[in-house]
Amino acid sequence: MNFVGDLLSLTTIGLTLNWSLRLLALFVIPRNRAPSSAMAWLMIVFLVPIPGFILFLLFGSTKLPQERRDLQARVKQILIAIGTRHVLRHDHVTRKYERTARLAEELAHLPLSNITNYELHTDYDATLARIADDIRKAQKSVYIEYYIFVLDKTTEPIIAALEGAKQRGVDVKVIYDTAATVVQGYRYVRPMLRRLKKAGVEVVGSLPVHLFGTGYMRPDLRNHRKIVAIDGVIGYIGSQNIIDKRYHRRDALYYEEVVVRIEGDVVPQLEAVFGADWYAETKNDIAFPAKRRLTLRGGTVQTQLLPSGPGYEDENNLKVFNELIYTAEKSITIVSPYFIPDVSMMIAIVTAAKRGVKVRIVNSQIIDQLLTAHAQRSYYEELLRAGVSIYLCNSPAFVHTKLMTIDGEVSIIGSSNMDIRSFELDHEITLISYDSAFTCGLEAIAKGYIARATMVDKEKWLARPRYLQLLDNIARLTSSFQ
Repeated sequence: MNFVGDLLSLTTIGLTLNWSLRLLALFVIPRNRAPSSAMAWLMIVFLVPIPGFILFLLFGSTKLPQERRDLQARVKQILIAIGTRHVLRHDHVTRKYERTARLAEELAHLPLSNITNYELHTDYDATLARIADDIRKAQKSVYIEYYIFVLDKTTEPIIAALEGAKQRGVDVKVIYDTAATVVQGYRYVRPMLRRLKKAGVEVVGSLPVHLFGTGYMRPDLRNHRKIVAIDGVIGYIGSQNIIDKRYHRRDALYYEEVVVRIEGDVVPQLEAVFGADWYAETKNDIAFPAKRRLTLRGGTVQTQLLPSGPGYEDENNLKVFNELIYTAEKSITIVSPYFIPDVSMMIAIVTAAKRGVKVRIVNSQIIDQLLTAHAQRSYYEELLRAGVSIYLCNSPAFVHTKLMTIDGEVSIIGSSNMDIRSFELDHEITLISYDSAFTCGLEAIAKGYIARATMVDKEKWLARPRYLQLLDNIARLTSSFQ
């Protein structure tokens, strides 16, 4: 009898706990969360209350810990200290894109700036060689921030150039993403760290994983930025990491990238973004030049930096990308290795296509991340039905480039993918160019991808085997858990 009573008591306690967690989830999970994400989390908690609620506590927040978010006020001051806000005149950007420029400045605190010279680089190894060459010529400072930064035969010249710069008395600082570079287990990470530290280079791992205590944050919040700033004069921004183009894989896949080398007033702003991240990790400031008024000269490339990530209250990149899509009148070209849009972006793209805008999306045939690839392909049907053209670049090339062009007039390039992870979980950096020549250069690169790609046929796609459609749909569900 006691056994039966104990069993009934345990059952009652279990039911009470399960239903208490379910009710608590209704109050906690939907708060300030997208309906699709909230429904996904609620489904898990209602099906398996205790494991589901534990998972939500571990992965439910897309923001940094409160202490790091409090640093954002200081970060904002670092960003705006490099140049004063100014009255935006119509001759700086056309009236069509004035709203975009104002929105980007309001979200990221960086005003419109300019580029005096630029180079678009698509040769993977040559890009790394160009960066190494500029580092070898550095006189004052070299600031580097990358998602993945390792030592191998391809990156050896960059490591050697950083060592040489430090020996010349140059201020050399490096930020790498802890999880991407170390936890993923790329070879020769520790030798890279030993060499740089031995040379006196200041090296910091970004967003170290804290699983317990007040500094806890979900472990998949990452710093995905790719930044080089040299002497406040030369900068690099794009999609490429500091690693061999095969990423030490054993298959035939290799990565294709686009990186832009820039000079002009935008470079100190790039430094400021680096400085903000450096401060967030070390609590130490970087001595930048005194505050100065930006000169928006005629004949230069008008541009704007857009940092984004979980340190901001808004999804800066998503809001600006959507704004640009809604301004499109003729054409939109999107090149992104990972295309998993949220509801708002999907609506913007489908709406543009239905109103007659020529929309092209470039992905890759070959898969480097199984779940992500199938998740993005679950969106193809709706896009194809709306009239969007989808191109899959032929393997073994994996197009890792992240760019978008609008009407041949405005473009973006940087580290941000068109996916929910980049919108909510990753620190990203994007360059917006309000220049038709710059934009046409990126469009030419996109056309090169399209020329060696296979266009997705709507009828054949809709006739795919059921098991592939099921796999796509299951993968898509996982993208909602943000």
